[in-house]
Amino acid sequence: MLYTDTIKKGVTIEIRMVYDGDGDILDVSIGEPEDAISREVEDDFFLRVRPDSNEVVGFSILNFRKWFKDAKDTKILPVKAELAFS
Repeated sequence: MLYTDTIKKGVTIEIRMVYDGDGDILDVSIGEPEDAISREVEDDFFLRVRPDSNEVVGFSILNFRKWFKDAKDTKILPVKAELAFS
């Protein structure tokens, strides 16, 4: 699944989501998928960051059905984001 959002004057951010039902893994990429380092921030929750800048470029959730068995279930990751345009 691909979501595209035009933020401002032609700047586009793509969020790519892939769910592997056999492995029960949700994988989300912010922008084009790229090489990154995975860091476990909680059990089954991994952030993917660029090694040179620590910029978050995606995340993965293992055992997805366990964490989100009901639509009302939520999981908050310890990540803050800030977007700025100049």
